[in-house]
Amino acid sequence: MVKESRIDLLIKKGIVTPEQLNKAKGEAEKTGIPVERALEKLGFISEVDIAQVLADSMGVPFMDLTDYLIDAEVVKLIPEVVARKYKAMPLFKVGDSLTVAMENPQDIEAIDEIRAKSKMDSIEPVLSTEDMIQKAIDQYYGAFGDTDELIKGLTKDKLEVKRGKGLAEVAEEAPVIKLVNMFIMQAVKDRASDIHVEPEEDKVRIRYRIDGILHEIKDLPKHLQSALASRIKVMAQMDIAETRNPQDGRIQLKMENKNIDMRVSSFPTVHGENIVLRILDKSSVILGLAELGFLEKELKDFDKVIRHPHGIILVTGPTGSGKTTTLYAALSTINTMEKNIITIEDPVEYEISLIRQTQVNPKAGLTFASGLRSILRQDPDIVMVGEIRDRETADIAIRASLTGHLVFSTLHTNDASSALTRLLDMGVEPFLVSSSVIAILAQRLVRVICQKCKEKYSPSQEIIKSLNLTKKTESYRGKGCMKCKETGFAGRIGIFELLLINDKIKDMITAKKSANEIKKAAIDSGMRVLLDDGLEKVQKGITTIEEVLKVTEEA
Repeated sequence: MVKESRIDLLIKKGIVTPEQLNKAKGEAEKTGIPVERALEKLGFISEVDIAQVLADSMGVPFMDLTDYLIDAEVVKLIPEVVARKYKAMPLFKVGDSLTVAMENPQDIEAIDEIRAKSKMDSIEPVLSTEDMIQKAIDQYYGAFGDTDELIKGLTKDKLEVKRGKGLAEVAEEAPVIKLVNMFIMQAVKDRASDIHVEPEEDKVRIRYRIDGILHEIKDLPKHLQSALASRIKVMAQMDIAETRNPQDGRIQLKMENKNIDMRVSSFPTVHGENIVLRILDKSSVILGLAELGFLEKELKDFDKVIRHPHGIILVTGPTGSGKTTTLYAALSTINTMEKNIITIEDPVEYEISLIRQTQVNPKAGLTFASGLRSILRQDPDIVMVGEIRDRETADIAIRASLTGHLVFSTLHTNDASSALTRLLDMGVEPFLVSSSVIAILAQRLVRVICQKCKEKYSPSQEIIKSLNLTKKTESYRGKGCMKCKETGFAGRIGIFELLLINDKIKDMITAKKSANEIKKAAIDSGMRVLLDDGLEKVQKGITTIEEVLKVTEEA
């Protein structure tokens, strides 16, 4: 039952009007829910409003945890199992007193157990909402709070292979399975692209790559190394007995209705096998072109060029610059029932309805070149080749474009104009390049400033001078908060350089002009280079100057 005193407090503080209360009572009678819940459902109050009133009635402070930073050493004072049991989050300590945010600050049993587990003399409870506490627990403990308990059960004696247990048997131990599953689940939750399991002389380090940056997650005891490696290799259908040579494998699993595909690579080092798991979330929604980060002009131009009936469109950039994501977005944009689209990829990262997708298999003789040759016998309108790596693939792609097909592919070059000279360096005739390539998109990924903790700041005079910026140029950064895990960033977005092949550029290709000369001509024709596109996004408060400079130094 709802305590009338809390409702009275809501009225007294002017948070709820008598009219709203009457409507809520009617809703409560009709649906059978408490009046407080009805007030919240109707939008008259929030969970925070209720918590603040409840805190007043209890005579304890209310703590908003949204932007609250908690020291890692303080978090360690309360085991995760206790934090989750009582919905309690340690906040800070002063001397021998620990302040704890709780859903119910009057729970004496909880306070006594927290005092005992934390070994603190006194506990000062404050009230916070259940949602805030849950998010803080997930943030600061993650999926790894239980690992300490698991590790205690995985003693060296229990895992010692020499004492009769084989690697396969150890890999099937329930605690080992749970431990590996925890790391995978947390990585997916944190939007990690890769999991690194790194052996050192005296420990095993776990790191996640999130938004392109590696973050240290957990250090594990050295004696867990073989068990972890064996479990991952069993999941990836790799040879667990082979530890001296590199191996590749694949893991497919379903997690919370998501289809997760992982490429697994093992590599022998002096301290044991280093294992990297690349996470491919097959359930991820394919982004539209507008969501990739294009500015208005480039979006309009790129959307127009991908609708050409034939020609080659190249996307260039280093590994991890988002080329595949852009290709998928482009294909999804022009994917209709009237078109036959076929791809050959390494690997197939996302599955798209209506599109026939194939993965290269060199062992079976299926390469980009042989696959592309076969695709052309499948009556395609549009073809996507994962990468042009050699002269043979380039020749077939060009031939396809000249016979009425639209071809998408990638190259590893620093900027758009260099892609043209790369094709020439492969031995492709200049007149074939100029008559087939219709556009080149160079790109990089930059981290997006966290909107929760975004703030204005003034760049150094050195940066302002080197980039010819004005003192009035507005710059932003994230100061770090719970939402972005103190990084100041949340997600990534592209910066682009779109080179459209006009008659002047065609003549320059045929004349074998240098990449720099072609780039200058393209700029004169209105091309925005990577740096300028990035600085435009800096002024819009999307990313930072440092992020843009970091990825455009060689462009």
